Amino acid sequence: MRIDKYLKVSRIIKRRTVANEACDAGKIEVNGKPVRASYSVKVGDEIKITFGENEKRYRVLVVTEHALKEDAAKMYEQL
Repeated sequence: MRIDKYLKVSRIIKRRTVANEACDAGKIEVNGKPVRASYSVKVGDEIKITFGENEKRYRVLVVTEHALKEDAAKMYEQL
């Protein structure tokens, strides 16, 4: 699954277009490297998102095409 879609499905970022723009701006890193929106997410990847002074890290636990609101938080763990 593409990283922009993963961020939206897991509800880390609310809209896919915002996730796509964040990737284009270099604000999304996976395993320490900046990635494009087309990057294919795998279980075990560590995602770092930087917005201004805020920096958040997540580890991918599950990759699914669709997730209910209750299940979205189970797709990742915050580091």
